[in-house]
Amino acid sequence: MEGLVLRVLIILSGVLALGFVGYLATTIIRESPGNEKMREISHAIRQGAMAFLRREFTTLAIFTAVVFIILAVFIPPRPFVAIAYLCGTFTSAMSGWLGMNIATLANARTTNAAIGSWARALKIAFSSGAVMGFCVVGLGLLGLSIVAFIWEDSHVWLGFAFGASSVALFLRAGGGIFTKSADVGADLVGKVEKGIPEDDPRNPAVIADNVGDNVGDVAGMGSDLYESYVSAIAASMVLGAIVLGTVKGMLLPLALSGLGIVASIIGALSVRPKEVEAGFEKQVAQAYSTMNRGVYVSNLLMIIASGLVIWFYIGSLGLFWALIAGLIAGFLIAQATKYFTSAEYSPAKKLARVAESGAAVTIIEGIATGLLSTVIPILLVVVATVLAYIFGDLLGIAIASMGMLINLGMSLAMDCYGPIADNSAGIAQMAGLGKEVRERCEALDSVGNTTAALGKGFAIASAALASLAWLATYFEVAKVEMASLTNVAVVTGLLLGGMLTFLFCALAMRGVGAGGFAIVNEVRRQFREIKGLMEGTAKPDYVACVDIATKRALKSMMLPGILVLAVPLILGFTLGPKAVAGLLAGALLVGFLMAVMMANAGGAWDNAKKFIEAGNYGGKGSEAHKAAVIGDTVGDPFKDTAGPSLNILIKLVGKVAVIFGPVFIMLVAF
Repeated sequence: MEGLVLRVLIILSGVLALGFVGYLATTIIRESPGNEKMREISHAIRQGAMAFLRREFTTLAIFTAVVFIILAVFIPPRPFVAIAYLCGTFTSAMSGWLGMNIATLANARTTNAAIGSWARALKIAFSSGAVMGFCVVGLGLLGLSIVAFIWEDSHVWLGFAFGASSVALFLRAGGGIFTKSADVGADLVGKVEKGIPEDDPRNPAVIADNVGDNVGDVAGMGSDLYESYVSAIAASMVLGAIVLGTVKGMLLPLALSGLGIVASIIGALSVRPKEVEAGFEKQVAQAYSTMNRGVYVSNLLMIIASGLVIWFYIGSLGLFWALIAGLIAGFLIAQATKYFTSAEYSPAKKLARVAESGAAVTIIEGIATGLLSTVIPILLVVVATVLAYIFGDLLGIAIASMGMLINLGMSLAMDCYGPIADNSAGIAQMAGLGKEVRERCEALDSVGNTTAALGKGFAIASAALASLAWLATYFEVAKVEMASLTNVAVVTGLLLGGMLTFLFCALAMRGVGAGGFAIVNEVRRQFREIKGLMEGTAKPDYVACVDIATKRALKSMMLPGILVLAVPLILGFTLGPKAVAGLLAGALLVGFLMAVMMANAGGAWDNAKKFIEAGNYGGKGSEAHKAAVIGDTVGDPFKDTAGPSLNILIKLVGKVAVIFGPVFIMLVAF
C-alpha cells in the first residue's frame, strides 16, 4: 500500500490526541469539587447541560436518518457517501459530548482550586478546555483518515465532512438559542428589574444561564470548529487529489494535520501558570501571558515542521507559503478581534463612556463598532487568499484554510477555557465564597470573555477561508469553468445567497427573542408567586427555566436547518450548477461580513458592561451600567447565536453543493 508508513503515523497522531485527552481528563477528575453547596450547584448545571444534549441528539438522530436516505437515493454511484456521513456525524457528536462532559465536571473544581491557588485554578480551567480542543482534532483526524484509507474516493471524504456539518448546525445554532434565551431572561429580570448580581442563586434562570455557557460555548463552539477543521482538510484532500494525484493529494493534508496535533500538545504542555500577587489586573495579564506562550510555541513548531514536510514530500515550498499565509491571517484576525472587543482597548472603553448617555446611544455605538471591525478581517482574508492562490492555485487556498486551523487543539483549548471560567465565577458567587476567591474567579472569567471573543473571530475567519476552499472544490466537481455576472442564473444565486444569510439571522434572533420572552415571564412568575424567594429563604425552580430554554431552542432551529439544506438543492435542480455557484459566493460574501459585525459588536457591548462593573463610570447600579446591560442583552444573540451560526451556514451550503454537484450537471442548466 502506497504511503503505508505515513498512514500509520497519521493514525497514531489521532490516537495521541485522544491519549492526551485521557490524561487531562484523569488529572481534572482527581481534583476536589469543593464543599456540598459547590457540588450541588455544579451537579445542577451538569444535569441541565446533559439533558439538553440528550434531547438535541434525539432530534439530530431523526435529521441524520432523513439525510442518510437522501444521500443513499440521490448519490447511487457512490453508495459509501451515506456511510461516511454517518461516521462524520458520530465522531462530531462524540467530541461535543466528551468535551462538555469534562467541562461540567471542571467548573466546581476550578472554583475550589481558586480558594487556595489562582494558578491552580487557571491550570484546571485551561486543561478542561484542552479536553474539548484535543477531542476535536483527535476524533476529526482519526475519523477522516480511517474513512479516507478505506475508500480512496473524494466524494466519500466529502460525505464525512457533511456529517460534521449536520452536528455543528444543531449544536451551534440550537446551543446558541438556548444560552442566549437563558441569559436574556436572567439579565432583564434579575439585574435590571430586581437589581441582584448576575449569578445570584435567587434568580430562577441562573442555572439555565450557566448551562447555556456549556451547550453554547463548549459543545457549540467545539462542533463549529470541528466542522471547520474537517472541512478544511477534506477540501484540501479533494483538490490535492486533482493536482497531486489521489494518494499524495490525500496524504499531505492529513500529515500536516497530524503535525499540528503534535505541535499543539507541546504548546498545551508549555502552559504552566505561576502564582502572582493579588490584584485583578496582574492576574489577568499573567493569564494572557501564560496561555499565549502555548500559542507561540505551537505556531513556531508548526512553521518549522510543515516547511520540512512539504519540501520533502512535494519538492517545492509553494504550498508551505500558502499555509503560512493562512496561519498569519488567523493570528492577526484574532488580534484585531481582541482590539475591538477587549476592555483593554479604546473601542470597548468608548462604548462604556457613551453608556452614560443612555441605552439608545450605547446600541448605536455598538453597531458602529461592529461595522467598523469588518475592515481588517476582510483585508486579511483577501491578502491571504491572493497570496495562497499565487503560491498554490486553488489548492493553495484550501491549504491556507488549513493553516488557520492547523493548531486548533491549542486554539480551541483557550476558547473553551472561557465558559468554564465563567461557570467557576458563578459558582463562587452562588456558593457565597470569600471576596478573594470571587476576585480570583472573576479575573479568570475576564480573560475567558476575551479568549471566547478571540475564538469567535477565529472561527468566523476560518469559516470564510474554508468556504472559499469549498467554492473552489465545487467549481472542480460541478465542472463549472466560469460563473459570469451576465448569466441570469448566477445573479439569481448571488441574490438568494445574500438573502439566505439575513433570513437565517432573523430566524435565529427571533428564536432567542421568543425563548427570552418565555423565560422572563417564568422568572417574574417565580418572584411573584414563591414567597421568600427575594429574601433568600425559599429556593427557585431552576429546572423550569432549563426546560423552557431547551424546548424553545429545539423548536426554533428546525426551520433554519431545513433552509440551509433545501435552498442549494432547489436551486441546483431548477437553475443548474452555475446558479449554485452564485449562491455560494453570495452566502460567503454577506455571511462573512454579517458574522464579523455581529460577533464583534456583541463582544464590545459585553466587555463595555464589564468595564463599568469594574468601577468605571459609576460602577454597578449606575445609569451607565443599566444602559450597558441593555446593550449587552441586545449583543448576546448577536455574538453567541446569529453571528456564529453563520459560520455553519456558509460552509454547509458549500458541502451540499459539492456533494450534489455531479447530480446538478446532469440537468439542463442556464
